[in-house]
Amino acid sequence: MYEVVPAFAVPLVFAKMPDCEALNAELRELFLARAEDDRYRHPTPLVQRNEALFESNFRLFEWPQESVQRLRTFCLGMLYRAIGELNGYDIDTLKRLHVATEAWFHIARRGGYFGAHTHPLHSWSGVYCVSHRSDDPNSESGKLVMLNPLALSASYLDMGIAQLKPPYGNAHRRYRLSPGDLVLFPSWLLHEVMPFEGDDPRITVAFNARFQLEGAQRAELPVG
Repeated sequence: MYEVVPAFAVPLVFAKMPDCEALNAELRELFLARAEDDRYRHPTPLVQRNEALFESNFRLFEWPQESVQRLRTFCLGMLYRAIGELNGYDIDTLKRLHVATEAWFHIARRGGYFGAHTHPLHSWSGVYCVSHRSDDPNSESGKLVMLNPLALSASYLDMGIAQLKPPYGNAHRRYRLSPGDLVLFPSWLLHEVMPFEGDDPRITVAFNARFQLEGAQRAELPVG
């Protein structure tokens, strides 16, 4: 008997919002205007970035604008679908899952980047692309990079493992998101955004989510 078994894997979920041009135009205008108001800027950003990258506070999904609420509905709808498929939950179980979210937007001007990071205290995260244009589509500009959690396997390389096929290799995954693209991923997965090299701002929305089953006792977070 001989069998190759994929022992570990990381789910990445990709979705596309249909007919998103008008919505993205509204979001773009809204975000560019709000970025001029310091009340909407994140007061204490923790992840490495530079002045060319604007990050809003984390209350985006609370905004009342129809465009924002349409985006929220789409993102959470795709997330519920994904966790239902991946966990084998039926519709009744999904209806009993209460979600808590935080969401924000990024505006990357020329040279803007985002360092490698995770999203603690959440189970799922997502990135939605509002606008990405004016740069070389064949370059690394503005790409979302998912860092391979098996990267330490590259501490020794020889021809026995140098050309392992996906999903067994140690290569990172790099994605150029187009307007309307949504990618969902486990919050523990290290990721970063490469420096953006366009003249027109790259605009994205990011969010985190955690879930509690209806009737379950709420876990208390440690203090201090």
